[in-house]
Amino acid sequence: MSHIASIESGHAHVALLEIRRGPFNYVNEALLRELADALDRLDADPDCRAVVLAAEGRAFSAGADFNGGDDAEGDGTSRDPGPLYAQAMRLFRCAKPIVAAVHGAAVGAGLGLAVAADFRVSCAEARFSANFNRLGFHPGFGLSATLPRLVGAQQAGLLFFTGRRIGGEEALRIGLVDLLVPADEVRASALALAVEIALSAPLAVEATRATLRRGLADAVTEANRHERDVQRVQFATDDFKEGVRAMAERRAPQFQRR
Repeated sequence: MSHIASIESGHAHVALLEIRRGPFNYVNEALLRELADALDRLDADPDCRAVVLAAEGRAFSAGADFNGGDDAEGDGTSRDPGPLYAQAMRLFRCAKPIVAAVHGAAVGAGLGLAVAADFRVSCAEARFSANFNRLGFHPGFGLSATLPRLVGAQQAGLLFFTGRRIGGEEALRIGLVDLLVPADEVRASALALAVEIALSAPLAVEATRATLRRGLADAVTEANRHERDVQRVQFATDDFKEGVRAMAERRAPQFQRR
């Protein structure tokens, strides 16, 4: 079953990709492979000058599913983050600018996916959370490299250490979101931004993007290797199990440093 749909955008030179694993759009290895393959095809398409990444359902993406099923990040089962992250890292090597239309929650790996785009269009009702530490493990998806680059080390640390959820207005204030619009205008506004980008000379845009992101893919991949190794250890801890239970029971976790 395909989880990524290529939709007619209605605009010349703009491609629209939609994540279809609703309502929560948990990301797994298969979904990320499809997305990376789709972006590779668009890189090879001279008519494509910009990409909009959107999602169906309630959330943009509510987290990672390392097991291939419909479980969210922190479901308590054994997992290996390596295959999922191998596909995720491919997203940072695409050539065309990406605008993410974040209409709902972007949590954990879903936040990592949103941050992988060049720009984010969202709404006040959206929610953003790097909830890894609150679940008992290290951030992943390269966020230890990408989030500080976007919002600064201070704000990134605050989001990581607390695991707090912030709305669209706060996300705009700290630079996590580039444009805030009414909820029913998120996709249309993302497309409008992509059209504006596509009006510029494509060779110049792609060269400028490559300059601005020089070394980024390598840096994120290296950071993600460390994230993956730490996560593999922490997934076996009692604190991780407690974090998962606390989330399921909607209570504050009681961590014991073990």
